[in-house]
Amino acid sequence: MDLVDDPEMILAYEKHHEAIWPEVRQSFVDAGILKLELYRWETRLVMIFEVDDSFSFERKKLIDESNPVIQEWEKLMSTYQKPLPNSAPGEKWVLMKKIFST
Repeated sequence: MDLVDDPEMILAYEKHHEAIWPEVRQSFVDAGILKLELYRWETRLVMIFEVDDSFSFERKKLIDESNPVIQEWEKLMSTYQKPLPNSAPGEKWVLMKKIFST
């Protein structure tokens, strides 16, 4: 995922993540996400998370789509975000190909 290339908007995006909404944090737990990290370089974001056996991207999507607070958060965050080149229409986060691990 990329961010809009505007220093003030990037700062605001980071501020939102200093105190994410409790419902957003709970949605991670409900989906089986044990730990989530978000990294930024310039406008590029990378998300890394550890999950338990109950996690699936499909389940997380269903949880998010059924929660109006999460939908509100996603709408707010989308004002700061822009899709990666060559991503599918409406696709925000894109899975990366793992090429190395120790």
